Amino acid sequence: MRSERDARGWSQAEAVRAMRAKSSHNLPTDNTLLRNWRRWESGESRPDDFYAPIIAAAFDTVTAAFFPKARPNRDDELLSSTGMDTLEFIGRLRMSDVSSATLDAIHITAERLCSEYPYTDPHELHAEGTSWLRRITSLLDGRLTLAQHREVLVLAGWVALLVGCVDYDLGWRTAAEATRRAAMSLGREAEHGEIIGWGAEMAAWFALTQGNYRGAIESADTALATAQQLGVGVQLAAQQAKAHARLGDRARMEASLQRGRAILERMDHPTNLDHHFVVDPQKFDFYAMDCCRVAGDDRLAETYAHQVIRNSTGPDGTLRKPMRVSEAQLTLAVVAVRARELERAVDEGMRAFDGRRRSLPSLLWIAGEAAREMIERFPGEPRTHTYLDRLRSLAG
Repeated sequence: MRSERDARGWSQAEAVRAMRAKSSHNLPTDNTLLRNWRRWESGESRPDDFYAPIIAAAFDTVTAAFFPKARPNRDDELLSSTGMDTLEFIGRLRMSDVSSATLDAIHITAERLCSEYPYTDPHELHAEGTSWLRRITSLLDGRLTLAQHREVLVLAGWVALLVGCVDYDLGWRTAAEATRRAAMSLGREAEHGEIIGWGAEMAAWFALTQGNYRGAIESADTALATAQQLGVGVQLAAQQAKAHARLGDRARMEASLQRGRAILERMDHPTNLDHHFVVDPQKFDFYAMDCCRVAGDDRLAETYAHQVIRNSTGPDGTLRKPMRVSEAQLTLAVVAVRARELERAVDEGMRAFDGRRRSLPSLLWIAGEAAREMIERFPGEPRTHTYLDRLRSLAG
């Protein structure tokens, strides 16, 4: 205020008269305004929301330009939220560009969240993922370079994909679809092929578990045209294969599996096998298991199921990927019921229902297919009804 007044050669009294000339309100006396002006210039107080626009008008400018609001230090807030405030990290942070350090920290957090997807309680993961999505997108309100702007879009895209998956696991279809679309939009704005591809893969997954097999094929096929060199292409092909299997088209099922294997062969082996949006040979075996079971290739389906369980279990017996294990157990249940071993089939199915980390739509979908096999072969058996009652309780 002082520098602007001095630049115009005004006394404080003249500045007060300029205020009065530009105001449409009834202002206090000149003496009162002059006392206020002195306090404002000395820093003793700050003009409130009433006086700020009048002062700005007196200097022929706007309030936001003359009295810019202090921007919160988002870097410190975000970094503290990562839990990475060790002395070593803080020391390194003080010697480097803060914005770069913040983005590095968010990269680490996004990867952690995506890696915790297979086993973390979905409600906890959803809360943390949603909170981080808000924090990341808040960075777009700040001043960013073009490269940083794209990087923030990409980070937000990955976390949005994760939140959308958890939405669907919890049975929140409408929210899941809205979040998936938001992730796709972020991917398109950032021109990021993987995020766009995973958004399409989620659409195929949603369609599959809702029985819309042709819709799943179409969603995957459209995205595969641009995802031949990307990891998501493997999973798109696998989802397509699962849909063809359920439509009874074994030739196209096998062609889709081969397409996925061909993409997988060209890729480097991933360093983080726990990351939900990484496809590796073990994950592809999981999809092949499903296709073989639906196609009636029981021996190979059983082999894949045991392999999936083995690869998803740690040396100490801890389930690292409990959702995959549940579907493998349901595969073993189907193989058993086809072999006329109802007792074993129901036992395997019940074990699948006991998992604490589950994707409800996927579990109900596969469990429903196992139920149809039991009803077809053992319609009146008490054990069949025990299984069906448990399945109904899960469906709510």
